Amino acid sequence: MASTSSFYASKLSYLNWKTKKTNLFYAVILIILCSAFYFIGLWQHSIGPIQIDTTTTPSDVTSTAVSCTPPQEINNPQHDLDFTAHHYIQDPPPVTARVPHLPPCDAKFSEYVPCEDAQRSLKYDRDRLIYRERHCPEKEELLKCRVPAPYGYRSPFRWPESRDYAWYSNVPHKWLTVEKKGQNWVRFNRDRFRFPGGGTMFPLGADVYINDIGKLINLNDGSIRTAIDTGCGVASWGAYLLSRNILTMSFAPKDTHEAQVQFALERGVPALIGVIASIRLPYPSRAFDMAHCSRCLIPWSQYDGQYLIEVDRILRPGGYWILSGPPVNWEKHYRGWNRTTDDLQEEQSGIKKTARSLCWKKLVQKGDLAIWQKPTNHIHCKINRNVFKKPQFCKAQDPDTAWYTKLETCLTPLPEVSNIREMAGGQLAKWPERLTAIPPRIYSGSLGITAEIFTADTQLWKERVAYYKTFDGQLAQYGRYRNVLDMNSYLGGFAAALIDDPVWVMNVVPVEAQINTLGVIYERGLIGTYQNWCEAMSTYPRTYDFIHANLVFSLYKDRCEMEDILLEMDRILRPEGSVIIRDDVDILLEIKRITDVMQWESSIVDHERSPHYREKILFVVKKYWTAPAPHKNS
Repeated sequence: MASTSSFYASKLSYLNWKTKKTNLFYAVILIILCSAFYFIGLWQHSIGPIQIDTTTTPSDVTSTAVSCTPPQEINNPQHDLDFTAHHYIQDPPPVTARVPHLPPCDAKFSEYVPCEDAQRSLKYDRDRLIYRERHCPEKEELLKCRVPAPYGYRSPFRWPESRDYAWYSNVPHKWLTVEKKGQNWVRFNRDRFRFPGGGTMFPLGADVYINDIGKLINLNDGSIRTAIDTGCGVASWGAYLLSRNILTMSFAPKDTHEAQVQFALERGVPALIGVIASIRLPYPSRAFDMAHCSRCLIPWSQYDGQYLIEVDRILRPGGYWILSGPPVNWEKHYRGWNRTTDDLQEEQSGIKKTARSLCWKKLVQKGDLAIWQKPTNHIHCKINRNVFKKPQFCKAQDPDTAWYTKLETCLTPLPEVSNIREMAGGQLAKWPERLTAIPPRIYSGSLGITAEIFTADTQLWKERVAYYKTFDGQLAQYGRYRNVLDMNSYLGGFAAALIDDPVWVMNVVPVEAQINTLGVIYERGLIGTYQNWCEAMSTYPRTYDFIHANLVFSLYKDRCEMEDILLEMDRILRPEGSVIIRDDVDILLEIKRITDVMQWESSIVDHERSPHYREKILFVVKKYWTAPAPHKNS
């Protein structure tokens, strides 16, 4: 039994030795093979390096991806590999993305305003100043170039210093300093303009003039927040109202008073080029708490009172109309106005008659000021139509429609009320509560937008603006921006989120928007206008420090050319200004392809909530560049 056990032990020992020998054999073979392949690899690489085309740019890669053409980045001269398909069908022509060439315009276009061009205006009727209205170029007339800043352009003074000063190099026009010298509109000193705050009817300054108005109506309790200044000059009235938390939309035509609106914008004061002629002003009904005319030379009593009827449309129930200048206090001024007493008496009588026919009440006339008040509802006004046969109430037209809409000679009816004490359209909260209070157009249900949607939208834009400021250091820098444009404002949430910054926001509701929400924006105590972004805006080049475009390019897809909208944005954006564009990622890639040749620096970042959203954000900064020096060629 012991011998058997010894036999098996020796046998097992032999098998273990043989197994170890076999394993060692395979290990040696494996080492030899690995070494052989390693040295073969070294020999192959010694032939020459793989050639890589380092000239390929990100835009080339993007273009390649668009055209679905395989990139030819790696080329081995010894071993050409054939990846070509050999089952040939008729190949389509290669597709390459078109890169637009958008050069600078000639220096003569540095103040070009496409829809208020002086040469084009000569084609139109001079009656009623129709030739001063918007007349935009046809598609074939559009400039395909970038409007330059004038040579020597400088960043404007920061607010509030900009209220009183502007660089001459930015608005190189001295005519008003001579024409309005005795009225203290503007002074020139070395390299800058100074604005003393005067006006034709307030040579002692807008502050003194506003104090006089404040003695007649209450400007301090928050009930007056939005105002409109017709024929604004350099907008000193609006500039000085800002310290009283009254936000004024100033407008004047592009006429012989050269650059008056341009001066206003350079000062950091809200303004647009505009005129009351044959079409409605681009604002909704019941927009303004106060309207003002200081020797604005508008013939209020002519054309069946159409111009005062238009003021009535945009004035809130209980709102004020303030008139100074002809014919107010004509007994004192008629010689200086170079008008006859009969002429002035007739004008005064006509204004009084028209105001009464609109059911306005004349509150007071003191010195050079006269103030009327619009009724809070139309209960009595409808009754007295038996006395005043004209104007009758309008019946068909939407009172908020105001884009190339013809003026009418009928009175815009106020919303119905149940008793004489009720405010038509709803009572507005006083400022600053007005900003976040539910606007009457919302709680009435007339727009189909609920109070919950309004509140959520306000909170959403607070979050979005906070997110923006983490990427845009200039937006986060207090006081860096002053003039801001929101191209698609909806309920004004973006502007509301900036209320504590020293900025004003021009809120635009595109005429193509599904819901007309501009009335809501005004009910929040903000200002804005209508606009079709297939056309140029009625403003000067270099108006805005910052532009926000939320889903604008999705809205205008297939309506007009993307590059035309971008060129208009470039025209109205100041050098070193910023743009934020929110849209679908595919649209943003196309925008970036265009802006890369416009001297815009840009980058795309993810949606604030998740990178999985298709909606992305494009941050842009316009580089500083100007027209060449006058003695050099472009």
